Amino acid sequence: MQGKLRNMASVYITDGNRMLLLYRVGSRVVAPSWCGVGGHFEKEELNDAKAAILREVWEEIGLRECDLKNLKLRYITLRNKNGEIRQNYYFFAELAKGTRIEKKCNEGTLEWVPVNEVCQREMPYTAGYVVKHYLETGRKTEAVYSGTATARGVIFTELELF
Repeated sequence: MQGKLRNMASVYITDGNRMLLLYRVGSRVVAPSWCGVGGHFEKEELNDAKAAILREVWEEIGLRECDLKNLKLRYITLRNKNGEIRQNYYFFAELAKGTRIEKKCNEGTLEWVPVNEVCQREMPYTAGYVVKHYLETGRKTEAVYSGTATARGVIFTELELF
């Protein structure tokens, strides 16, 4: 490990009983798979994950913050992969009433997936564990969770405020 860091953020948007997923292709970091909307931080965003996700949402699907309800950072994960520490910031939000996503995404294919089918999709390693934990536990709380990726899965801990 040479001290290299990769900071990424993504958001999973729900609309009723469905979740927006992006089948991302052409990524330098992950194989083609289903994920949330998002990407890498820009240099000026390194201390502001929300700014990074709002920029990505605008670039990828043409939505502004006012188009999302309850946008919240819920998970931060760490994974040691390919000589770098990957820090992922996972947000969850709801589509604001009356908002529609009409923009095609140049990062891949967008699809509204029934929530009960989301975990059946092939996702990047930590994303799959985050979405599963969120659907089973996280959406019932207001907690922010940290997750450490291991070869056996991701270990989640609630981040306490103290």
